[in-house]
Amino acid sequence: MNKFKKYCPNVWVAECEEEYEKGDIIELETKYRKDVECKVHNFLGYTGTKGEPKYCYSIVRLEEMTFAERKAAKYTNAADKSLSRSTQYYEASQEGREFLSLGEPIKVGHHSEKRHRALIERNNSRMGKCVEESNKAEEQKRKAEYWESKANEITLAMPESLEYFAYKLENAIEYQQGLKSGKYPKEHSYSLPYATKAVKELKEKVKIAETLWK
Repeated sequence: MNKFKKYCPNVWVAECEEEYEKGDIIELETKYRKDVECKVHNFLGYTGTKGEPKYCYSIVRLEEMTFAERKAAKYTNAADKSLSRSTQYYEASQEGREFLSLGEPIKVGHHSEKRHRALIERNNSRMGKCVEESNKAEEQKRKAEYWESKANEITLAMPESLEYFAYKLENAIEYQQGLKSGKYPKEHSYSLPYATKAVKELKEKVKIAETLWK
């Protein structure tokens, strides 16, 4: 069975029991038991035991939506459902609205006391759940907007990341050297350390991208 295996943050590779060639189309099972078609790219090495080795490959998912787009859609759907539940709880909390709007006090000892208290308690509980679902919808909407903003971002999960991060690294090195030579002014005392850190991080990304996609 072919499964997804986490390689590094936001990058999943294929862990397979059989050997494949570059360009082969394979199916991988997600943790939710959904089958996803992927194209094999590079062989990355072996996992598992010596007796039962498994083959790891970088892969491209053959889906219309990117990871970020799938995340955005997931949170948008979740927000819609939470908002729908919030509305349902609000409508349910209006039970006995005409009676309660009269401001009738609870008649202690009267046969209506139990029903009156139960009605108020039900509506308070429903209103609490209405607010809870509304807050949940807002948080899910915020996450959906975040992932929508990432939809066009190049990540290490994409073959084009090799060219992209190599280009970014080239610019980062040029800027770092420019700070050292005085070509570029230092905006603050941490300008060079920050530039050096950026070069280091981009070198690591290029190294990973080369392993995955070169």
